[in-house]
Amino acid sequence: MLRTHRASTVRRVVAGWRRRGLTVGFVPTMGAIHAGHLSLVERAARHADRVVASVFVNPLQFAPHEDYRRYPRPAQRDRRLLRAASVDLLWEPRAAEFYPAGHRTRVKVEGLGDVLEGASRPGHFAGVATVVLKLLQVVGPDALWLGQKDAQQARIIERMVQDLDVPVRVRRAPTVRERDGLALSSRNAYLSREERRQAVALWRGLEAARARLRAGERSAARLKAVVRRVWREYPRVREDYVAVVDRDLQPLARVRGPALLAVAARLGRARLIDNLEWNGR
Repeated sequence: MLRTHRASTVRRVVAGWRRRGLTVGFVPTMGAIHAGHLSLVERAARHADRVVASVFVNPLQFAPHEDYRRYPRPAQRDRRLLRAASVDLLWEPRAAEFYPAGHRTRVKVEGLGDVLEGASRPGHFAGVATVVLKLLQVVGPDALWLGQKDAQQARIIERMVQDLDVPVRVRRAPTVRERDGLALSSRNAYLSREERRQAVALWRGLEAARARLRAGERSAARLKAVVRRVWREYPRVREDYVAVVDRDLQPLARVRGPALLAVAARLGRARLIDNLEWNGR
């Protein structure tokens, strides 16, 4: 595995692959690598000749009161896992080089970035869109691989790529879960033993709502009530939001077609998100 901090090296290596007619898959991460990230690498490797991964804790997507400084950064472990997963090139940008003095440009996807996570974390998705566009400009991959757990983020990036004519296919992979259903997340490391036990409430609430959908329930209000009823059994779960939205992340009163059930909650120091896509099945 090649490893670099420099965008110029990434461009040079990828250009060499291109001259040989090789295709490139790209997996951007913020590190603290887990099985969810590795599943993206595996899928990227199945569909491309070479895989580039990045590890960059992006300061633009953290508000001043959030966990940028304490966000986990196990660099040696991350490198070992990505090497074992057969990543061909690991890019580890330095913030001072990635955002040099005077950097002012931000990318905002109107409407999609101001709801759900965007309402709870103002400015977050401008930071996400900006970093992803910068990464894509350097790597220039054939495919960008994202996880379904961050469904709103994936939708925003899909829209940005479409609107700005970025020549890349955005691919989503399913959420990877622990055996009890908890979605894998770097922030799970913040959970105490008891909080970890209660964190399963997020997925159990979504599963209960899916069961009601399969039984014919279509009222968004009643579906949200189902999730909250499950959460009442887990007193450490503090709701941030429970939402039923359409493909453009707009709230639904009734589910008449594809929908996304999205939830966010706090347990101690951790803020966790999860979601369930409904396509009529």
